[in-house]
Amino acid sequence: MTRHPTTDRAFTLLELLVVVVIIAVIAGLLSPALSRAKSKAGTVVCLGNLKQWGVATFLFAMDNGDLLPQDGTPNGTSTVEGWYVDLPRTMGIAPYRDMPWRTNPAAPLGRSVWLCPSNPRRSNTNNLFHYCLNEHVNGSGTGVQVKLGTLPWPAFTVWLFDNGKLAAVASANNAHTNLHSRGCDFLLLDGHAQRFPVAAYRDFTNGKGRTNNPDLLWYPHDAGP
Repeated sequence: MTRHPTTDRAFTLLELLVVVVIIAVIAGLLSPALSRAKSKAGTVVCLGNLKQWGVATFLFAMDNGDLLPQDGTPNGTSTVEGWYVDLPRTMGIAPYRDMPWRTNPAAPLGRSVWLCPSNPRRSNTNNLFHYCLNEHVNGSGTGVQVKLGTLPWPAFTVWLFDNGKLAAVASANNAHTNLHSRGCDFLLLDGHAQRFPVAAYRDFTNGKGRTNNPDLLWYPHDAGP
């Protein structure tokens, strides 16, 4: 019986091109889905960070006669009092001043309650706050404190939010306009965290933060929903 030698059949150029095209099409179909999944994951982690800050706020108030923590200086230089000093102390973590990425833009960030994974901002060598405190809750001045129980609408009162600028304490103008699918995560003073679309907190016509949304109270002592 005669055995004929077998030969390996190589792909033709046309077949290779077809395979490349199919792979490109599949990658194109998967890319938006993967991007949405990554964005959703970033939002979930960010909301989790804010909820941890919310728990710390309640614990601090319970231990301090219902008083909220002081604001601290907007540039992050407070070392004795302030939300970025008192709340980490309550949580049992290092305060803001001990964070290596605070002044070093090349320092590894890792996963941290301080940082939103969707926010690409790094230190300007002076500070880095991915979350900002609403300056209108305690009122003006770094040493002012109000009692949590005196706020008439805690479920709508903005406490912390995704920071689009630099300050640790600021107003609606600092709310980030391009995170979490064109939105921003907020921590309200009843302890819940929620994403809002940018139209809910930004007045693009006048180029400033919107403060007339009853679902997001920036001036809790002056108005209600």
